[in-house]
Amino acid sequence: MAAQALSLLREVSRLEAPLEELRALQSVLQSVPLSELREQAAELRLGPLFSLLNENHREQTTLCVSILERLLQALEPVHVARNLRVDLQRGLTHPNDSVKILTLSQVGRIVENSDAVTEILNNAELLKQIVYCIGGENLSVAKAAIKSLSRISLTQAGLEALFESNLLDDLKSVMETNDIVRYRVYELIVEISSVSPESLNYCTTSGLVTQLLRELTGEDVLVRATCIEMVTSLAYTHHGRQYLAQEGVIDQISNIIVGADSDPFSSFYLPGFVKFFGNLATMDSPQQICERYPVFVEKVFEMTESQDPTMIGVAVDTIGILGSNVEGKQVLQKTGTRFERLLMRIGYQAKNASTELKTRCLDAISSLFYLPAEQQTDDLLRMTESWFSSLSRDPMELFRGISTQPFFELHCAALKVFTAIANQPWAQKLMFNSPGFVEYVMDRSVERDRASKDAKYELVKALANSKTIAEIFGNPNYLRLRTYLSEGPYYVKPISTTAVEGAE
Repeated sequence: MAAQALSLLREVSRLEAPLEELRALQSVLQSVPLSELREQAAELRLGPLFSLLNENHREQTTLCVSILERLLQALEPVHVARNLRVDLQRGLTHPNDSVKILTLSQVGRIVENSDAVTEILNNAELLKQIVYCIGGENLSVAKAAIKSLSRISLTQAGLEALFESNLLDDLKSVMETNDIVRYRVYELIVEISSVSPESLNYCTTSGLVTQLLRELTGEDVLVRATCIEMVTSLAYTHHGRQYLAQEGVIDQISNIIVGADSDPFSSFYLPGFVKFFGNLATMDSPQQICERYPVFVEKVFEMTESQDPTMIGVAVDTIGILGSNVEGKQVLQKTGTRFERLLMRIGYQAKNASTELKTRCLDAISSLFYLPAEQQTDDLLRMTESWFSSLSRDPMELFRGISTQPFFELHCAALKVFTAIANQPWAQKLMFNSPGFVEYVMDRSVERDRASKDAKYELVKALANSKTIAEIFGNPNYLRLRTYLSEGPYYVKPISTTAVEGAE
């Protein structure tokens, strides 16, 4: 089959309009294993196929792209970089986006290869074309270009090529295309900055990080909303958080939240700013962040009382993130009755809000109430039990009711709540004393889809693996849980059949 493909490839190179041959070659290549093509790599002459891309013929271009995608996989990245550099440069300026994507996929292979990437770093024109691909209308092309440049920047030589040459001017020039392209460049800069302190230093020296932060704290509310997402990405790294703190950016974000009450347009950026602090609290110390920036906690509590579902959703998500570890739980506990009232509102929304907001409330509740066995103390167990009773008059009935609704995302989210508390003795007692609950857990017929079966299995696993379950549920129920666990999530009980004499 590989020999037939090579024969067709030679035939294509001799003809001016080889549509039939291209169709045949595409068909044959679908049946040729890549290993066979690699054995014939030395015989592959791809120049004619690249030449055919230069003709303004849509079907011909589509066929050539499809064929080249397959054949180029058979060539080593170093070979592609050294022998097809002119074709790659032309591909990046081709008017057809599928050709650009094909070319950038090869650039992606090259930059992943330590031997081949040098060839690109020494090709200033190719690098320039990759930068200009960020400014194209096609998002897939731009994303592929950003990914390649980000990968190139993982090496010292790559950082120097991008930030200590004319490429930096090209990058700044591309940014002027429009707002969307400017944000794409910021996205690239944040990706590079997140790698290491040294990478961040190159990016700050370029002036682009400073420009991003200036826009973040500027007057345009829509720009703020976009920029905070990128700054949050930078804050995921320790060196990124250090830089933002040193530059006073975290204090500035806090001050903007303080002033949000008097800004009629704050709803555009406030959710992102609150999320920023929520993530900051989980990556550093929740107690330190909440003590240093009390306006953050105040705003989250305030947002749960909003009439705007968007604000409520962000507040609920943030509470879930903040209370995901013991320190965060203790910070929330210190707010006393305010947090009890907040839990009551979350419980109310879990019952009455839209499906999407209900699910977010249930996910936050799961996060708040989960306590690993090794972290369980009498004080913490009393705290979670008290919180649970604050959610509604009968929390068990609330979540049982949600779990029977015909929406699998709600069903699974309610099961997650039960799973979160399943290893806590007070919750096990509630479950055991809740009429029909133990049978509900054991009943496999309730779950129809795979996600629901998986969620039920996680609940059974959490119960069965608890040290206190046998004492609270009793040995017979404990053994049923162990059986369920050993049979797996998708077990179907065999239907017994009775043989009837004389039946066919």
